[in-house]
Amino acid sequence: MLKQFDTLPEGLLDIAVELLYTLIPEPALFHLPGKRQDTLFVSVLLHGNEPTGFLAVQKLLQKYRGQLLPRNLTLFFGNTQAARFNLRRLDNQPDFNRIWPGTPLHDSPETAWSQQICDAMQGRALFASIDVHNNTGLNPHYACINKLDDNFLHLGALFGRLLVHFTHPKGVQSGAFAEFCPAVTLECGRPDLPYGAEHALQFIDSCLHLQAFPAHPVARQDVDIYHTVAQVTIDKRVAFSFNDDSADLSLDRDLERLNFTEIQAGTVFGKVRGVQMPLLARDNDGKPITEKFFRLADGQLQITRPTMPSMLTLNERVIRQDCLCYLMERLEV
Repeated sequence: MLKQFDTLPEGLLDIAVELLYTLIPEPALFHLPGKRQDTLFVSVLLHGNEPTGFLAVQKLLQKYRGQLLPRNLTLFFGNTQAARFNLRRLDNQPDFNRIWPGTPLHDSPETAWSQQICDAMQGRALFASIDVHNNTGLNPHYACINKLDDNFLHLGALFGRLLVHFTHPKGVQSGAFAEFCPAVTLECGRPDLPYGAEHALQFIDSCLHLQAFPAHPVARQDVDIYHTVAQVTIDKRVAFSFNDDSADLSLDRDLERLNFTEIQAGTVFGKVRGVQMPLLARDNDGKPITEKFFRLADGQLQITRPTMPSMLTLNERVIRQDCLCYLMERLEV
């Protein structure tokens, strides 16, 4: 059963993220009152190795210590057990950002409490939902939205001009909340860079003060919007490495530098030895489209058409647990 509270645990404002499990040992909601009665929902630590959201919330609560918040705020603290070990998730856990309503995963305790969260929050007047994440690779700060509605675009543009629209993978928190309020996922760069927490703090604080979203559409010149067209994973049977040249797939050591760069056909991702196509690219309906984007030529893994990758990382564990990257195309507003 999902735990819900109306007060914060003592010590939350000063505790280190790796010790947060001692205060919040399992996923929990905290409903805090504010001057405005509509509620801002903020989700942090769906991935335990992405602490920026927690640090931003901690700074926010320190700022308003002893004061009434500008509007009602509900905080969700996700995978505190994985945060204890600075891991995306523990080996016996599903990905906490793949379990929300709409997920293709089988029923589990995690899908049950995520449904309970959605049910609980639909009973409140919601202003918006914010889910805060980090990247493990070199990426700029950007906001992800699941719908191209004006309110979603205004919410994303408040974070910055770089927006990514995606509808796959299924079962993400922002996708579930997008069914009943404007929702955004913040990608705040690498967790070791302190500006990420400051940027997320400024954004959350702005949303607490925002009376309403503008009635006019977002101006074309104010945003750059990209649409995710493929998720790329590595075949589980394929051994890959950034450092072992004898692996089935030897990936380029500078691969993450291609993030948010418009790359051309012929760009090499790595070298392949003794296996067929080691990657699987799927579209937003989950259909395989690998040959649309990749080919093998003289032992090289090459891109076949202009595209823009995101979320490339050198962290091999994260690649296995999630994916190698996403491929994007530019959208007009």
